[in-house]
Amino acid sequence: MFELKNVSRRFGNKLAVDSVSLEIPQGQMVGIIGRSGAGKSTLLRMINRLADPTSGSIHFGGVEVSALSGRKRRDWQRDCAMIFQQFNLVPRIDVLTNVMLGRLNQRSTVLSLLNVFTREERIDAITALERLGIEQTAMQMAGTLSGGQQQRVAIARALMQKPKMMLADEPIASLDPLNAKIVMDALRDINEREGITVITNLHTLDTARNYCERIVGMAAGKVVFDGAPSDLTADAVKAIYGTDKDGAGIDESMTSTSINIPELPAAAAANASAGAQPLAMVGL
Repeated sequence: MFELKNVSRRFGNKLAVDSVSLEIPQGQMVGIIGRSGAGKSTLLRMINRLADPTSGSIHFGGVEVSALSGRKRRDWQRDCAMIFQQFNLVPRIDVLTNVMLGRLNQRSTVLSLLNVFTREERIDAITALERLGIEQTAMQMAGTLSGGQQQRVAIARALMQKPKMMLADEPIASLDPLNAKIVMDALRDINEREGITVITNLHTLDTARNYCERIVGMAAGKVVFDGAPSDLTADAVKAIYGTDKDGAGIDESMTSTSINIPELPAAAAANASAGAQPLAMVGL
């Protein structure tokens, strides 16, 4: 069980997150929605301990993770993997090494700096890339990949951490519909196959409805909705998003349950850009 108890975060005079309390059972896939500035990203950063709560506490499995420091805090950041909108890869090193860096908190820093990895770590990295359908990019420089491919590499790196929880901060905000579907399918597959709790910030209501069994809506730092996708009515959406700058109500299309993402061809799911080098060159 993961639990937030009256968690708040203040930046000067601004209260970014205001007394949020949530209980999330192990293995749930949760979508957090809301306007920009609603506090979604700040909330995830506090969960991962990239930022500390101003007040309140965060617990996982009976441990107060918001009170951890030093090595124990780093261990939590390993167990609570974070996927960012900006991918956060090292563009001038190859994809395989980027993925293996997911083990950084579990190995000698000197060995990582010297690019010395075990055969088992290389196999695990290739397995993660294969799962995301981009193993053929293993020896490419990460900076040469498309945005969708880079996000899949970031997910593979998170899998290398062998996490107990996975956080995704707007993972599809900069992706086209096809790559957005690939990334969301991957997160749902991880949630269902490994039973890993996945908490993801999303802008698109349709995506949250389609992929998440539970939706949390935030407005002005507060949780204003917490329930199943079927409970997300037009009134609930208005409570989350308010009105537009002209005072008009929320467009009815925002509450649509359809998701206009094209079906993914089988070959496209497994392959990416031209110029990928063969897997035999990885040198296991």
